[in-house]
Amino acid sequence: MTDILSRFKRIPLCHQPTALEEMPRLTAALGGPRLWIKRDDCTGLATGGNKTRKLEFLMADALDKAAEIVVTQGAVQSNHVRQTAAAACKLGLECYALLERRVPDKGQAYEQTGNVLFDHMFNTKIEFRPPGLDMNSEAMAVTERLRAEGKKAYFIPGGGSNEIGALGYVSSARELLQQCADIGLSPKMVVLSTGSAGTHAGMVAGFHALGCDIPILGISVRQPEAVQIENVYKLAVKTAAQLTDKPLSRDKVIVDDGYVGQGYGIPTAAMVEATNLLARNEGILLDPVYSGKGMAGLIGHIRSGQITKDGDVIFLHTGGAVSLFAYEDQFTSLDAAE
Repeated sequence: MTDILSRFKRIPLCHQPTALEEMPRLTAALGGPRLWIKRDDCTGLATGGNKTRKLEFLMADALDKAAEIVVTQGAVQSNHVRQTAAAACKLGLECYALLERRVPDKGQAYEQTGNVLFDHMFNTKIEFRPPGLDMNSEAMAVTERLRAEGKKAYFIPGGGSNEIGALGYVSSARELLQQCADIGLSPKMVVLSTGSAGTHAGMVAGFHALGCDIPILGISVRQPEAVQIENVYKLAVKTAAQLTDKPLSRDKVIVDDGYVGQGYGIPTAAMVEATNLLARNEGILLDPVYSGKGMAGLIGHIRSGQITKDGDVIFLHTGGAVSLFAYEDQFTSLDAAE
């Protein structure tokens, strides 16, 4: 398959290709379709996850610009911040992160365990912010302040989600299509969680540039459907423009916001059920913020008949299980209430 990314600068951080595994017991539990999982939870860097693919391109750009420190932002239990901090350690850079107290009614332990514990282990300079701010603007202001102090600071947006970071999921799209070709698999759909938009946009742009028409269903974990479609489409267009002159149709971006629940990072009964179902049938851990809600969406679509029980469907696992430790109390109470 043509390497459409050969001209872009890239730093090897990721264990790849990640596995494409069949899930026969989950398939049986749901009565079909035949389910597969793309294991991007196993990318290797600091327990892995989807951000590692993005960081291969973002960190290459940072080094190209002679950066000494990278500045980024995310929610308190941000997988992106954890992986960015780890990549900075690996490459000899400093990391400065702003953490938004986005999830309500969380105690002190939430800000000490899971991803935050790893952030501290990676010697990240952390500042907390209240909810509702424009966090990219906040992080950009810190970047400018550091530059004014004479430091060579490089800004990485939340989730690593810009047209540079999204190239990581163009790479994943190409890798996935090659794996399917190698085993003669013709999936009728790919399902993923969609949040900061970079993973979803990169997959859409990658499929588009490679001439693949397999639909990609994004299960929103934060934004309303119309807002998320716009966010993903804008970034997919910017990403695809680096790869092809072919126009990208808006109808390539499919989003369902029916599994967000009360908000970002707030557990739902459907998420708990999906997480337990996958753990108990396949021995695979999801996370409560992204992949758990994404899997809940996949299961919900199968049960409702929106995804029929024939053919093959691939779920893209974006990682983040380390954040389960930060959700122990709520997760247990919801599980007990089932």
